[in-house]
Amino acid sequence: MSLLRDWTVSATVGEFVGFLVPAVVGAVLFDSAAALPALMAAGVVEGSVLGWSQARVLRHRLPAMSVRRWVLGTGVAAACAYFLGMSPSTFYETWSAWPVALPVALGVVFGVALLASIGFAQWLELRRHVPRAGRWIAWTAAAWLAGLTVFLLVCTPLWQPGQPWWLVAAIGALGGLLMALVTALVTGYGIRQLLTAKDPAASVPRT
Repeated sequence: MSLLRDWTVSATVGEFVGFLVPAVVGAVLFDSAAALPALMAAGVVEGSVLGWSQARVLRHRLPAMSVRRWVLGTGVAAACAYFLGMSPSTFYETWSAWPVALPVALGVVFGVALLASIGFAQWLELRRHVPRAGRWIAWTAAAWLAGLTVFLLVCTPLWQPGQPWWLVAAIGALGGLLMALVTALVTGYGIRQLLTAKDPAASVPRT
């Protein structure tokens, strides 16, 4: 069985299905005061589904791993990522009055933390089973940077003021599918490298 293929298919489906929840929540509650907490809750669902879709593949290569810790950590990290990503717009009236350098610096910190959040949470479990597991944080950060870039490039031109919520959600779902595929591919290459380094003599199929 090909690790890269199995991971890419499972993680793409998992992330896409999970992302449908925040896509609908965000479309319905756009500009609502409840949007941030609702999207954080939806992020727990998204992250948990993604984490399970990854763990179901990974546990065959790492039988001692805790699926529960992997799924829980991914769900919590996804909620934190939504908080970090939405904070600049949610709290605009607060930080817009600050000296320019402060929100810029804070934005950089938030951006780095957002990209590293899921990888860090998963590293807490992965380090128990794989040497030099810290590289996973860099792989996942690169994956989410690429995935979110694709999402914004696809969705931003298509979203227009006054669109019905279902159209906003459908556009988000389209972007989410492409984002899911990109992140799954990048993290697939990353996990394959980590497992090959763990046991160079083992046969980790390559495609």
